[in-house]
Amino acid sequence: MASESVNQLHFLLIPFLAPGHTIPMIDMAKLLAQRRNVTVTIVTTPLNAIRYGPTLQQHINSGLPVRFFQLPFPATENGLPEGCESGDALPGLHLIHNFSAAVDMLQQRLEQRFDSLKPRPNCILSDKYMTWSDDTAAKYEIPRIIFDGMSCFKQLSTHHLYASKVFDEMPESEPFVLPGLPDRIEITRAQLPTEFNHSSAAMHEQIERVRETESRAYGMVINSFEELEQEYVKEFKKLKGGKVWCLGPLSLFNNDDSGKSLRGSSTSVDDQHCLKWLDSKEPGSVVYSCFGSCSQVTPPQLIELGLALEASNSPFIWVIRAGDRAEEVEKWLSESGFEARIEDRGLIIRDWAPQLLILSHPSVGGFLTHCGWNSVLEGVCAGVPMITWPQFAEQFLNEKLIVQVLGVGAPVVVHWGLEDEFGVTVKSEQVKTAIKTVMQVGPEGNERRKKAQALGVVAKKAIEEGGSSHHNLTLLIQDLLEHANVISQKPLI
Repeated sequence: MASESVNQLHFLLIPFLAPGHTIPMIDMAKLLAQRRNVTVTIVTTPLNAIRYGPTLQQHINSGLPVRFFQLPFPATENGLPEGCESGDALPGLHLIHNFSAAVDMLQQRLEQRFDSLKPRPNCILSDKYMTWSDDTAAKYEIPRIIFDGMSCFKQLSTHHLYASKVFDEMPESEPFVLPGLPDRIEITRAQLPTEFNHSSAAMHEQIERVRETESRAYGMVINSFEELEQEYVKEFKKLKGGKVWCLGPLSLFNNDDSGKSLRGSSTSVDDQHCLKWLDSKEPGSVVYSCFGSCSQVTPPQLIELGLALEASNSPFIWVIRAGDRAEEVEKWLSESGFEARIEDRGLIIRDWAPQLLILSHPSVGGFLTHCGWNSVLEGVCAGVPMITWPQFAEQFLNEKLIVQVLGVGAPVVVHWGLEDEFGVTVKSEQVKTAIKTVMQVGPEGNERRKKAQALGVVAKKAIEEGGSSHHNLTLLIQDLLEHANVISQKPLI
């Protein structure tokens, strides 16, 4: 006997426990829950629920069917400090494998309580690094959709790198052309993402597991919008049999000051103080410098960056995140007289900043970024040109998209790789030159700003009713409802 037709979806979201992964998935949860007959549950841990709760609470209060499902995190059982429940809380990189082991233990804890989830989930939407969710989806016979948090440009580049092995035997610093792309993009082996530049057997095993589970996934959700990278979206959809849905930019679903400031963590600066400082500056005059939630630039390199910001003669906001070497940076800031010298022109924020709030302010005219994808999208949405300074992972690929494909940025370092190999820091003069290139008034600078502003307008239209991302969300929901109905109509054996 066939079951009744399914007309309601319950998405079980499983983000990886790090801000750059969790924040966009919480934005996605809010987006999904706004659709009729959709319920969303976000799997997380107690401290992460406290950390990200404020950004979700107003939506819960308004009656949206979205909630956290908290699982105790086995930190001490895996040799982690008590309360270490997020990747950015790790005291050092030596504990990454301990953290991964703790994350994997969440599978059993979720499955022990899975039957308590009402209504029963009929889709798992998980971060690609939560590979155990592949087994959970198979066990409960529901589709698993991957959220990667990267662009289609990165996805397509990675696919063709694996397929061609063009980088094999290549010297670290010799440029080569990325194969199979709509645009001619040159890169060096040293600039490739981590999956092509690792030396650890454990890392290799993890990467292969990610690839294997990705190949079995029902589809993929991308935090991007089709107009941003149209040719790359089209080609990537071909590779995935059409099961690719661009739903972004997800950060745009925080459309008031409260939503923009609550994302992530508490900041060392009062939002109103920050806005008042920005209000005192000329439109388009401020450089905002931030290297993301996980980048911890060495103190000597941070000093060069600070000197460049000072020498640029532009007003600036500088977010400093030095981790366990913060004391060294603080000592330089006070003893060198830097803070006193820039008191009227610079604002320093320690650790976490209300980035969306800052970027959307009209006084900001340039974004000095590490090119993490969340930051790239936030810069695009704000219509702000970027000064690009990638550090690791896929950030060098993102830089190629920003500078060469979109034409909305200028690089700090033209040929990366040798500096890292020989321990040479990027000098302040290089950084200052890149800042001035982006902030300059003239044909080149004006054209870059014009392109950035146009992209910002298109990004906002993408998420509105009738926009490409809004339409893609409708298609995703329709696809999953059809799938759920096909399953429900199968006769019981």
